[in-house]
Amino acid sequence: MRLVIARCSVDYIGRLRAHLPLATRLLLVKADGSVLVHSDGGSYKPLNWMSPPASLRVTEPDDAERAEGIIEIWTVQHAKTDDRLVIAIREQLHDSSHDLGVDPGLVKDGVEADLQRLLAEQIDLLGAGSTLIRREYMTAIGPVDILARDPEGRTVAIELKRRGDIDGVEQLTRYLELLGRDPNLAPVRGVFAAQQIKPQARVLAADRGIDCLTLDYDAMRGVDDSASRLF
Repeated sequence: MRLVIARCSVDYIGRLRAHLPLATRLLLVKADGSVLVHSDGGSYKPLNWMSPPASLRVTEPDDAERAEGIIEIWTVQHAKTDDRLVIAIREQLHDSSHDLGVDPGLVKDGVEADLQRLLAEQIDLLGAGSTLIRREYMTAIGPVDILARDPEGRTVAIELKRRGDIDGVEQLTRYLELLGRDPNLAPVRGVFAAQQIKPQARVLAADRGIDCLTLDYDAMRGVDDSASRLF
């Protein structure tokens, strides 16, 4: 991972456009090809980013850009779309690289582990005739929670969360991009499954062609809580 602290402005150009004016920011360049732009406060999430697969190209500014104080321009181009992140650097304050090694992945808490086991046992929730390939299907960037086959014979990659937000959709998107390159698995359909799925996550999932599945944990466990309900 490369960490750069720089005074820069950032423009996202693609289906949506966004601009970050000049400020000092942290730029993370990760080994998977993603580039993330962070501030020092306001949010734990990046201000803007480019998901993999992507390539980073560094160029010299032209005369007009140099007159504005720009010393370097980063263009982060997504490999499958026209989306790109353009970072205009005025001053570089820090630049370091670190080998973090292979990450073992997130260790799920009891409920997520139970959800995974229950959905694997009740794979027909994806549709009658669905079959399980395996749980924790390992890839180069981490394990896919469940890999299955739907009634039409397509491979299905399932990402499970207790509460589904856009980070989970982004995670599943990365898995789908990787799995889709395997001719033995392609085409691969994505399913984002959770007990609760935030509206923003549903919108992003629909934009990525990913299906959402809301899971009833008690029903999957065979627990009847009707006696505790008022209505």
